[in-house]
Amino acid sequence: MDAKETAAKRPPGDGACRRLDLPITDYRQALDLQRRIVAAKKAGRLAEDVALVLEHPPVFTLGRNGGRENLIVSEEFLERRSIQVVQIERGGNITFHGPGQLVVYPILDLNRSGMGVRAYVGGLEEAMVRTAADWGLQSAGDDANRGVWLNGKKLGSIGVAVTRGISFHGLAFNVNLSLEPFSWINPCGIQNCRMTSLMAELCRKIPMDGVREAMTGHLAEIFGIHWQAMDPKDLETRLDEFEKN
Repeated sequence: MDAKETAAKRPPGDGACRRLDLPITDYRQALDLQRRIVAAKKAGRLAEDVALVLEHPPVFTLGRNGGRENLIVSEEFLERRSIQVVQIERGGNITFHGPGQLVVYPILDLNRSGMGVRAYVGGLEEAMVRTAADWGLQSAGDDANRGVWLNGKKLGSIGVAVTRGISFHGLAFNVNLSLEPFSWINPCGIQNCRMTSLMAELCRKIPMDGVREAMTGHLAEIFGIHWQAMDPKDLETRLDEFEKN
């Protein structure tokens, strides 16, 4: 069963998801926020699903499958450029995040929807495919190398983690970011992997707000959710209350 079929079976009104739009956010801060939300959901203290929509300063992240062996430059080289290297619990290998890349972290209760991890990952890929199509680009997912590909080049990446049915981490879609840092790694552990972006393919800068709205619109359709805005201060208060008790 794919993500859209699963979404169609949800009870009416069960598809609400709180959307938290953030500015460029330090990777570790976003990771800490994800983990706090996951802990609150696992404890039954935060019923709503939440999605973080943001960009990151330059950072390399390493997944459960490793990654340092695919770092072509030295860590001293990266330190001179103030680029962090962060080990995390998502699936996959090494990747790069930076300004101009749209990142979405859906923190969803997959158990409640009855959605399997494979269908969930396929839904994330489909959202990126549809977003690229909005700008006239025909991309596709790949079951062997997850993410979205365009003429042999990778346009978007996926790395997820699921704990007790709660998803976190998510997708990274290349819009206007510099592709040079990808040449310092074997992206996703793939040698000679070529990366691309909307800007590289279309030879012009793409309005980031437009891509945010397109991507979140497609995610809503694919997963059968409707967005509700969330105030970061309200979320912080609720998480603080949970962590004090």
